[in-house]
Parts: sequence; structure tokens; C-alpha cells
Amino acid sequence: MKREKRGAGRPAAVPDRDGPRPLWRQKDFTVFWAAQTLSVLGDSFALIALPLLVLEATGSVARMGLLTAVGGAAAVLAAVFAGTVVDRVDRRRLLISCDLVRMALYGLIPLVWAFGPRIWLLYAVLPVCEAVGMFFAVGYVTVVRGLVGTARLTEANGRLNATAAAAGVLGPLCAGLVAARTGPATAVAVDAASFAVSAACLRGVRLGARAGDDTPAPGGSTVREDLRTGVSFLRRHPLLRALTLLLFGFSFLTFGLTDLVVYHLKHDLGHGDDTVGTVMAAGAVGTIAGSLLVARVRRRLGFGPTWIGAVALCGLACAALGPVRTVSGVAVLSAAFLAGAGVAGTCSMSLRQEITPEPLLGRVTSAYWTLQYSAAPVGAALLTWAAGQWGTAPAALTAGSACVLIALAALLTPIRTA
Repeated sequence: MKREKRGAGRPAAVPDRDGPRPLWRQKDFTVFWAAQTLSVLGDSFALIALPLLVLEATGSVARMGLLTAVGGAAAVLAAVFAGTVVDRVDRRRLLISCDLVRMALYGLIPLVWAFGPRIWLLYAVLPVCEAVGMFFAVGYVTVVRGLVGTARLTEANGRLNATAAAAGVLGPLCAGLVAARTGPATAVAVDAASFAVSAACLRGVRLGARAGDDTPAPGGSTVREDLRTGVSFLRRHPLLRALTLLLFGFSFLTFGLTDLVVYHLKHDLGHGDDTVGTVMAAGAVGTIAGSLLVARVRRRLGFGPTWIGAVALCGLACAALGPVRTVSGVAVLSAAFLAGAGVAGTCSMSLRQEITPEPLLGRVTSAYWTLQYSAAPVGAALLTWAAGQWGTAPAALTAGSACVLIALAALLTPIRTA
């Protein structure tokens, strides 16, 4: 596959995308937007269904955490290679291929589960799907700027996250109802079908050529050299360096939080699968609110106060989870946590897209996520193990308090004045 020539200019369509046209009137972005919304709608089924499959078959929160950890470890490993691949190949074809692979693999689960639980299948399928999903995620980040231009990045990312969260409101609610009536495996089948629809939508998206600058496009470099290029860019930029270090700790502490919420609702409070779906759906409302407000809040307060406040909100919500004994209380705290995570995530992703040269964006994103999530699988396993050993309240309080400390530590870095 031929690489774009170095120094090639940005296509004429891109500056126009920075103009006054509303995002919803930009056809390629709208189709891409729809594809991601459909994909997240299905993914939210798997978010509920896979932990429920494990809990239904084993009754163990530790096994739930182990599955999350295995999937997370696969994603971290894939992140090492993802930037190299994304910066070299046709991004649209890569995104479509990732959707089709996940469709096929997730589709295996309900077929095999029809003959009885097979926990080993989850440990085989989920790591591959998470690895493929990482390739998709890195490609996704590099595509958005080409679709909407730099000036609209925060707005576009906010809208993508908001509609994805809106799909997440319906998805977990339906997943819980489906799981309660026909079993969690059926919910996974919906996830598989969603990837097929997403791939079909992406076939209609037209991506502009990548913008060029003085940075050589990757050619004969090795994966190690490409990863080193991304890490070097992060290390030289004080703001991105601080964000990477702090998000390393935040991901370690919160990666297993969904499993903790599911365990708290089912084990501690004694509720069923439909309640789990309802709480997750209510929590997704927080993501919608945060994603719709992030562009306005960032313009008014600046990056630093917005990001620090969002992380502090996540920590406070997590710390308060354990003592809460009502479904409504868990739903409110889940919404608060996801609102903070949505604001912080959209801010950090938009900032990275804005300041990274486009030919480097895949490699920088790959390095960023490799470093950020490298310890997250271990954190998920430890969080759920601690909940199983000592209870949800001590585990949640410890993780939440540490998140608040991360927000306070950010006040001592360049993030404060960004």
C-alpha cells in the first residue's frame, strides 16, 4: 500500500470543515458518528453480558476481575503495535476490518454457550477482541481531526462521546432485560450484530488525505523505533508527560470499577441482572452530560481546572460507592463517576489531537495508551480481589481516595495552568 508523499498539503476540504458549517451537516462525520453510536450500543451489551456470564457460571468476583485483566493486558500489548500499523495503512480499511473481526469472534460466544457454559471461550475471545479494539481506537483518534478539522475537535469528540453514551443508556438497560429473560449470551449476540452494522456504515465514509509536515512518515522503522518515537514526543512535551503519568495511576485504580459495581449490586445488595442494566444505563446519563458540557466548560475554565475537577469528581464518587446501600444511590454515583471520566477523557484526547503532528498521531496515541494502561489490568485484578477479600466499601474507598490525590498532584504540574 502506498504511503502519502511527504509534504503533501492538507486537502482543500479540511479547512472548509473548520468553517461555520454545523457538524451535523458534514456527511462523512455524520456517517462516522452513526457508525460509532451503533457500535457502542452493541458494546454496551457486552459490557454487561460478559461479567454476568462469568458470575453466572462461577459466582466469583475475582474471576470477573481476572477476565477484565486479561482483556486489558491484551489491549496494552496491542497498543505497542497499533501506532505503527495505523500510521502506515489505509485507516478506513483498518477500521472496517476491526469491526468485522469482532463481529465474528463475539458471534462465537452465543453459539458455543447454547451447548453449555464455556468460561475458557471468554478468556480466548475477549483478549483478541480487546486487542483488535485497540487498533480500532488508535485509528479512530487519527480519523477525527481529518473529518472535522482542528478547531472543532473538542466539540466533535464531545458529540461522539455524548451519542455513544446515549446509546449506552439504552444498551445496558436492554442488556439487563435481555440477560434476565433469555440469558447473557443473547446480549453478546446483539454486540456481534452491531459491529456488522458499524462496518457497513464505515464503508460510506470518505477520509481526506493525511496532512503533511516535516516529520518523515514511517518506512523501514521497527516497532520498537516507532514506539520510541511516540514516547520521545510525550517525554519532551511537559503537559503530555504529566498527563501520561497521572493517567497511569488513574487507570490502575479505576479499570475494574464496572466489575465492582456489578458485584456490589448483585452480591452486596442482592439485585438481579435487570437492575444491573438499569444502573449502568443511569450511569451512562452522566457520560452524556459530561460530553455535552465539556467544550463549553473547557472554553470557560481552561484545560487544567476542567481536567483536575473531573478527576476529583471521579475519585469522590468512587470512594462513596461502598457504603451506599440503595440502587438509586449507586446509580447517582455511577453517573457522577462517568460524567467526570467523560469530561477528563474528552479533554485529554482533544488536547493530544490538537498538539500532535498528524503523521505522528498514531504512534503518539499508541505510546500514550501503552503507558497509560500498562498497569490497568493488574489494578482491575487487585481491585476485584480486594472486594472479594474485604468487601466493596474498603476497596472503593481506597481507590477513590487515591484518585483524589491524583487530582491534587496535578496542581503541582503544568496541567494546572494549561
